[in-house]
Amino acid sequence: MKVLVIGGGAREHALCRSLSLDPDVTALHCAPGNAGIADVAELHQVDAQDGAAVARLAAGLEADLVVIGPEAPLVAGVADAVRAAGIPCFGPSKEAAELEGSKAFAKDVMAAAGVPTARSYVCTTPAEIDEALDAFGAPYVVKDDGLAAGKGVVVTSDIEQARAHALSCDRVVIEEYLDGPEVSLFAITDGTTVLPLTPAQDFKRALDDDEGPNTGGMGAYSPLPWADPKLVDEVMATVLQPTVDELRRRGTPFSGLLYAGLAITSRGVRVIEFNARFGDPETQVVLARLKTPLASVLLNAANGTLDAEPPLNWRDDAAVTVVVASHNYPGTPRTGDLITGLDEVAELDAPHAYVLHAGTRRDGDAIVSAGGRVLSVTATGEDLAQARDRAYAAVGRIRLDGSQHRTDIARKAAGQ
Repeated sequence: MKVLVIGGGAREHALCRSLSLDPDVTALHCAPGNAGIADVAELHQVDAQDGAAVARLAAGLEADLVVIGPEAPLVAGVADAVRAAGIPCFGPSKEAAELEGSKAFAKDVMAAAGVPTARSYVCTTPAEIDEALDAFGAPYVVKDDGLAAGKGVVVTSDIEQARAHALSCDRVVIEEYLDGPEVSLFAITDGTTVLPLTPAQDFKRALDDDEGPNTGGMGAYSPLPWADPKLVDEVMATVLQPTVDELRRRGTPFSGLLYAGLAITSRGVRVIEFNARFGDPETQVVLARLKTPLASVLLNAANGTLDAEPPLNWRDDAAVTVVVASHNYPGTPRTGDLITGLDEVAELDAPHAYVLHAGTRRDGDAIVSAGGRVLSVTATGEDLAQARDRAYAAVGRIRLDGSQHRTDIARKAAGQ
């Protein structure tokens, strides 16, 4: 099977790594990729949001499957263009991807499907914003209605900060604050059958102890030793299957990866948000534990034959990933800094720890930073404590001037 992965972040590196280990994959391509993905896939230059260009590339490569990683190409309709060219594509249509592209649309779908979520208001004027903020009170949860690369959400007790963020958005969703721990649960679906993956927890704030601004994610771990063993079954019954059924009822079936961001509140499970693709950094730890070869599962989802796929098999070990970010992230990051120590991780920590590239590029023989989140250091172990120790040992071998990372990823769950 020839596979083309679209994207160039740590999520796509994790996908390419898993696909490269699949014996059914005979050729692996990625566009545009990054310096790390180049080690496992042949790279190609393409505008990831240009559906016609992606379809031409896939046809020229005679790809049997295209996997679209990031949200922006999905919302732009790239999956539609690939499918129109007769090539199986893992990723929802433009209409179905609005589940992530518009939080207001997602709220409407959840209301119709009876999916539990936070009460909310959709606001477009200053008067509506003030009314919604007053109705819910602090802490205020303010979400840009559109795509914002994981940084369009402000959670604060400062009403002026909340109002300023709301006024900066063309359309904003203001909702009640949900208490309790957050969980990410992915599911692969062909629009009818839903196949859940294993839960993970990510860390969105930039600094230890959940301080600092929201980011695209600073680390993650799986499994969740504190979670109810029935959690996946509950979310399947109350969230994932009803959402997939509702979108199919509307004539916009969702085929691809449905990501539910959940809060385990005192009143039960509530949906915080939906994403229409694999989440970063949770993908890194989820795929590190997946034993089932990935390619056939994605192809069955793309072809509408997921009902033929048996339940997924998972390793008993644990996985932890720690994001190494550039100086000043999540503000305007400094780029072009030399990265060293990657060979040390490969030599001294493999196979239990490895580095997935996100914002990197080659500069001659060197690898330098090229974005906010630069690397995702992932490790496995017999339990979370061992996986965590290995991840941070590997992080300690990497040198990037001015870099930052959280030191508390999975600490509480590992009992450390």
